[in-house]
Amino acid sequence: MPKLINLALLIAFPIAWFAPLMRAGLLPLFGLSEISVISGLQSLWKSDVALALMVTFFALFAPYVKTLGLALLHFGLLSARVKPALSLLSKLAMADIFLIAVYITVAKGIGVGRIETAWGLYLFTGCILVQLFLGLLSNNRS
Repeated sequence: MPKLINLALLIAFPIAWFAPLMRAGLLPLFGLSEISVISGLQSLWKSDVALALMVTFFALFAPYVKTLGLALLHFGLLSARVKPALSLLSKLAMADIFLIAVYITVAKGIGVGRIETAWGLYLFTGCILVQLFLGLLSNNRS
């Protein structure tokens, strides 16, 4: 069952990247009403390349590479010696959820515009948490 759930994440992650994380009005960095991981990255690439690289790594590469690594591990195509590296990737992917939470909290705290969370935030967070759980489950099986 963990194998199938992990494979489902290969489909769920790209959906979560394009799904609306939040709806915002009057934010200077994002001149749009719905913000997704991809639209946020597009805005970041125009204004702050270093931050865009970090968020791209945390939001796209770390979780997807970990999911691919777990799939290869589950099907016996990757050595169990890579488990610590996959665990680190999982922790780095969680950093992205933390960043999103900080952005929402700061924006709401200073009262700049209006921010409402959207279903994509829950999907993205769920994907990261399921992946974290699958990683812990895989580590316990060794």
